[in-house]
Amino acid sequence: MLMSCKKDKNDSAIQFHTDYSPIEEGRYVIYAATEIQHDDDVLQHDTLSYLLKTVIGQIYYDNEGRAAREYLRYTSIDSAVSWQLKDVWTTILEGNRLEMIEENQRIVKLLFAPTLSKEWDINVYNSKPKQNAIYSSIHESYSINGNSFDSTITVKQADFFSLVDLKRQNEVYAKGVGMVSKYYKDLTIENFDSLNVKKGKELYYNCISFGIE
Repeated sequence: MLMSCKKDKNDSAIQFHTDYSPIEEGRYVIYAATEIQHDDDVLQHDTLSYLLKTVIGQIYYDNEGRAAREYLRYTSIDSAVSWQLKDVWTTILEGNRLEMIEENQRIVKLLFAPTLSKEWDINVYNSKPKQNAIYSSIHESYSINGNSFDSTITVKQADFFSLVDLKRQNEVYAKGVGMVSKYYKDLTIENFDSLNVKKGKELYYNCISFGIE
């Protein structure tokens, strides 16, 4: 009976593909990060490039009694400079969903098992406006910065283009690694011209290395 229970648990993990976001302690990913802030009113179009390291930390229990993990975020200006703790978020694998507490906002990042027919509101547990996400690709190979991944999923969180707005947000997760790429644009533009940016933010994370400490 014990052997049967163990087998069922392992089969369930494989079936639901929760290993697209492994949360064992010490697992890390290092990204080349770029942030761009736009405010044309004050002639501001500032670009900041740095390294970002995310590390899965210790288990603790949240105010709902759920087992959660620290999600530590460190930054550095280059590989020769020591890491500085930027902030501590929280990651939780709850049933068929992966949640992240980012800046006190509870976001549903992934819904398992990934299929092209799934759609969910990433802001269902916070006060932000509804924002539906879908999987735009599942179980596909992906390469970035010399790293090749056999199986990845891509989450499309926003894809909107109008006379004055451009919103595109995607995240790519690799099996056994976690998020390996993030593409974020939330811009005010002019007359459908995506190069004529008035205000907004761009954010890009691209994995350069990963492992377990």
